[in-house]
Amino acid sequence: MIDIHCHILHGIDDGPVTIEESLLMAKEAVVEGINTIIATPHHRNNKYENKKESISRQVRELNSVLKEENIPLTILPGQETRIFGEILNDYNNGEILTLANTDYLFIEFPSSSVPRYAERLLYEIQMAGLTPIIVHPERNKEIIENPNVLYNLVKNGALTQVTAASIAGYFGKSIKKLSHQLIIHNLTHFVASDAHNTHNRSFKLNEAFDIIENDIGVDYVYLFTENSDLLIRNENINKELPEQIKRRKILGIF
Repeated sequence: MIDIHCHILHGIDDGPVTIEESLLMAKEAVVEGINTIIATPHHRNNKYENKKESISRQVRELNSVLKEENIPLTILPGQETRIFGEILNDYNNGEILTLANTDYLFIEFPSSSVPRYAERLLYEIQMAGLTPIIVHPERNKEIIENPNVLYNLVKNGALTQVTAASIAGYFGKSIKKLSHQLIIHNLTHFVASDAHNTHNRSFKLNEAFDIIENDIGVDYVYLFTENSDLLIRNENINKELPEQIKRRKILGIF
């Protein structure tokens, strides 16, 4: 199994602090059935700056330690970049890192809103030959209140990735419900862990896939696992036509 979103590199963002903690995460990943992880440290989120060169170096170092420790896990380089207007300039200057050096690029929105320029910028990213993947949209306040914001972005070519813990309910009932609706309405294309540690932000991928299989259908499990494999091979992923979510707000709860 491939996990395309994980904060396993130590000492550079809000993931593990030490290499020992990174190794604990690696061992837990193997138990989970994960054999490949894309390391995606935060970048340009007003707190952390992790540029392409430094991430690639840390990935090489962690892979070396994993080999020494006989842990059967491969780490690939990636980055979780907060959306900003000059992202393509930084990409061309060698500071922005795609996922596993493919044409797929993670884009993170602020937790409370979707910037007004997002639609235009995501279009420009696609015109530059990259495919933007919006991370954890189910936890964005504006999208929670109006899922059609996300529908319009997906309709215009953006992809999305939902967090396993969201599907399993660890972020609350409303986020769990929206996560399921995003799957049913073809508004997400990947499920990943966004794991940060082994205690309160661990992988949860098997739990999420069990829920998807039981509540939505096993075909979606195959779709998400295959898409992660297609991504690291830099091939076109599987996707269906997105559908709008029609919802009513009842007593402030969705």
